[in-house]
Amino acid sequence: MSPKLPALTSRQVIAALKKAGFYVHHQKGSHVTLKHIPDPVKRVTVPYHNRDLNRKTLATILDQAGLTDEEFVALL
Repeated sequence: MSPKLPALTSRQVIAALKKAGFYVHHQKGSHVTLKHIPDPVKRVTVPYHNRDLNRKTLATILDQAGLTDEEFVALL
């Protein structure tokens, strides 16, 4: 059974993705685009707001990143 995803801010999500091998490629408006170092074709877009991300949005980000809930929680 996968752990319930915690409520996280954009900064926390970006920090965890950096630990997973992503880097900030660019920011346009209120969205940050990250790319994966070994596979630059893999791209993730994170909304950058002053509030917690919706859990469904977080699940979509993890799907784009190719991470499971367990792998992501371990990176926090």
